[in-house]
Amino acid sequence: MTALTPIDPTSLAARLKDGRATLIDIREPDEFAREHIPGARSLPLSTLEAGHLDLEPRGDVVFHCKSGMRTNSNCARLAGHVDGQAFMLGGGLDAWKAAGLPVRTDRKAPLELNRQVQITIGLLMLIGIALSVFVARGFIIVPALLGAGLTMAGLTGWCGMANLLTVMPWNRRAA
Repeated sequence: MTALTPIDPTSLAARLKDGRATLIDIREPDEFAREHIPGARSLPLSTLEAGHLDLEPRGDVVFHCKSGMRTNSNCARLAGHVDGQAFMLGGGLDAWKAAGLPVRTDRKAPLELNRQVQITIGLLMLIGIALSVFVARGFIIVPALLGAGLTMAGLTGWCGMANLLTVMPWNRRAA
């Protein structure tokens, strides 16, 4: 199988209520800890190939992410781990919430690592630009280096800022 059949949030909710589906959240652990669909099982896409997929499904297997894009772009990979037909939640967690269905949220969990990186780099760039305008032109190196770092992260898949933020005290609980 190379495709996942889309399923809408209301149909999925009915299948979960009747015990006819196993819901697999493929987002990273920090994303899952912050917010997830009750009853969903966390199986991060980044660890999928590392070990055997031990599902023991109750009925249909349904994969989801935040918006549906990650799930959709990894259909063949995900479907290859399921015997028989597999599904994807169309629109992901965003569609689930838009349908007014319940989510379990932990506001004490750290922000998702990706958002922390965006906030940190954005603030550092603003500070660097402000310093270059009001203090000394040489501070323009700060946003230039941050831009270079973002470019390297995009090209290599390795983000130094994310690695640094991962070891910060507020993120240790999620690990």
